[in-house]
Amino acid sequence: MASYADDLALAHLLADTADSISMARFRSLDLHVESKPDLTPVSDADKAVEQAIRATLARARPRDGVLGEEFGMSTPPAGQGNRHWVIDPIDGTKNFIRGVPVWGTLIALLEGERPVAGLVSAPALGRRWWGAQGHGAWAGKHQRAATRISVSAVRRMGDASFCYASLPSWEEAGRLEPMLQIMRDAWRNRAYGDFYGYMLLAEGAVDVMVEPELSLWDVAALIPIVTEAGGQFTDLAGERAPGDGSAIATNGHLHREILGRLAAGVAPAHR
Repeated sequence: MASYADDLALAHLLADTADSISMARFRSLDLHVESKPDLTPVSDADKAVEQAIRATLARARPRDGVLGEEFGMSTPPAGQGNRHWVIDPIDGTKNFIRGVPVWGTLIALLEGERPVAGLVSAPALGRRWWGAQGHGAWAGKHQRAATRISVSAVRRMGDASFCYASLPSWEEAGRLEPMLQIMRDAWRNRAYGDFYGYMLLAEGAVDVMVEPELSLWDVAALIPIVTEAGGQFTDLAGERAPGDGSAIATNGHLHREILGRLAAGVAPAHR
């Protein structure tokens, strides 16, 4: 099995750079925000973080491709294995621009279409999460202050903490009623949103995180962390491949039930 220790070390270096830029702009009075064509916001911090990460990767991994949310695939992969980095410079931009500390930089390494390493850095929370194939999943303030993490052992919906993206997005996806029934059946439900629900899942603090619409940069870094923590990660069709679409992430024990309910629209009570 390939070792991704050097890639994880580089991801931490990239995150250090990202954190220094984003924290300097967080809650700044002169933060510049504009709307992208899809009407989602982007700040000058988003762009500065991605540019800095790209500059470091150009020096450290010149043959690896780079795909970022703000500047697209400007660097196609040239080396063996079709290795490319996928960057979300600030996941949770709406939180960032409103002064809510739940936002982070997402850094993933893919080989072909398969995410093999991922790191999430949330500097305003003072926490990072990372994982790579064969290396486990970890969390802490930095690489030298880390604890190995794992998903929960919860097996019943009546005992489960259920996390989700906003309900209007599920209404738009035509799956609002099964979502509401899952919320009724679960022990607890909260909409933490963005990367944070997935990281709480990887730590065993919640048991399910679902999202009906996302892009590759939203999810690529999360997959190795969740799966190395022992969880399961698919889209709504049950496919493992990442990409534009949806996400169901669970501790594994609840995956079949959640997938069946949301895919088929069936929502029986399981108290």
